[in-house]
Amino acid sequence: MDMQMIGNFMLLLIPLAFFVSALANERKANWKLAIRVSLLGLSLTAVMAIAVILGVFKLGQAGSWFGPSEMSLVMLGLVNFIAFVNIRYSSRYMAGNKEEEKRYLRWLQLALGSVAMVVISNHMLVFIIAWIAISTSLHQLLIFFPHRQRAVLAAHKKYIFARLAELFLLIAMVILYFEHDTWFISEIYQKVTAAGELNALDQFAVMLLAIAALIKCAQLPLHGWLIQVVEAPTPVSALLHAGIINLGGYLLITFAPLIVLSNAAQWVLLIVGGLTTVLAALIMMTRVSVKVRLAWSTMSQMGLMLVECALGMFHLALLHLIAHSCYKAYAFLNSGSEVESSMKRGLSKSIAPSRKDWWGAAIFSLTIVIGLIAVVGIEAPYSPWLLFAIALTLLIAERRGRMSAGSVLGMAGLATVLLIAYSLQKDGAGFIVSGLPTTVGWHGDLWMAFLFVMFFAGYIILRYHVDNPRMMKVRRAFYAGFYLDEFMTRLNLRVYPTRLPVRFKPKKLEIPKEEFYQ
Repeated sequence: MDMQMIGNFMLLLIPLAFFVSALANERKANWKLAIRVSLLGLSLTAVMAIAVILGVFKLGQAGSWFGPSEMSLVMLGLVNFIAFVNIRYSSRYMAGNKEEEKRYLRWLQLALGSVAMVVISNHMLVFIIAWIAISTSLHQLLIFFPHRQRAVLAAHKKYIFARLAELFLLIAMVILYFEHDTWFISEIYQKVTAAGELNALDQFAVMLLAIAALIKCAQLPLHGWLIQVVEAPTPVSALLHAGIINLGGYLLITFAPLIVLSNAAQWVLLIVGGLTTVLAALIMMTRVSVKVRLAWSTMSQMGLMLVECALGMFHLALLHLIAHSCYKAYAFLNSGSEVESSMKRGLSKSIAPSRKDWWGAAIFSLTIVIGLIAVVGIEAPYSPWLLFAIALTLLIAERRGRMSAGSVLGMAGLATVLLIAYSLQKDGAGFIVSGLPTTVGWHGDLWMAFLFVMFFAGYIILRYHVDNPRMMKVRRAFYAGFYLDEFMTRLNLRVYPTRLPVRFKPKKLEIPKEEFYQ
């Protein structure tokens, strides 16, 4: 047995361990075994990484069913880390519910094993089967509380959208198979790279992949289910936002050599993902519930990740995916501390900047940015520098009167450290996802600049003009999410009706006295 086969077996052992552990929960929930399986996955991933660095095992070889790239190894480590944290938290969260925790742990591990299978797959049939298994397992977790109407309705909408995304993904992969006569993703890479262009059917397949990614990432207007699944257990929300919702971005990064050759697919991602990024972030500002705010934040972040893929910045999208997964897992599992945090924010004084403050901050920020561009000689794209100028303007204007010389130096030092750390991480992600051209044309640059300006204007309106009668109507529309989810809910129930659980009113229940005193 050569080293390549040993490496493939080690990769396959990780999802298989989750599947076997899931089946071992027939009598009782075996939390210790589940935690050990996640630690086994982390250990095997570390061994594989060391073997790749030493050149013992090579990834991305044609004809290999698993491990098409270094990115798969990174994603596998992320999945096992999220699994370890989530399972440990769930073991305490589900304590005292002996009957239900067996079902919960079984579907949780099946979902984790399916995600691990997706990220190591180099065969499109294995990829789509594992992709469907993720949706099936997640559906059972979303209806963990079957008596909650919002949870059942959200799971129903998610079920429809998931089947639609799977249909598009299956059609795209079948087209790619007939066009390139192979099910292996790495071999399709080689043929597409050698050709340097896509034919009409390939273009159609890539468009279907882009649409499937948009649906998977809950982009507008197919987003309502993500907001309403907060009715599910907190660890389920953490798993969904940290390890499943971002698989649309992973899909695009996996098929990156095809995405960069399809202008139509890139523009669909730019428009839908860009609008979702801005609108979801602004809608989040109007919400109060912690979990709902986090859900809108996830939508916005997923939109931005898809935009990065559309611009050809796949290394940045990978870094974004990893950082978002870790942050959202922490944010949901730590959401109980938000009450104390909100009380502290309420005690702090907030002074609205004057028009003079805004103009002064804007002039200073533009001067800094234009000076940097002139001195360093930076070329297009320029939209990231516009974003930097907007962020600097907001920082300076909103901190007026609270910025001493020491605080300015402290912020400058912190910004320098963060910039260095970001640059190192970005270079590391570029090493993992390399060899792909950045496809930012002036049209895309102009579109991103428009989105940044729109976000800045919306932020000012929602934060500092809430008392204006005209702006109150705007805020009301943002709070309602422009009623997009209501429209899609009616459409879903008309196309595929479902029966929601009956909500009983305790005051109207008639309980016989003899039954009450038993």
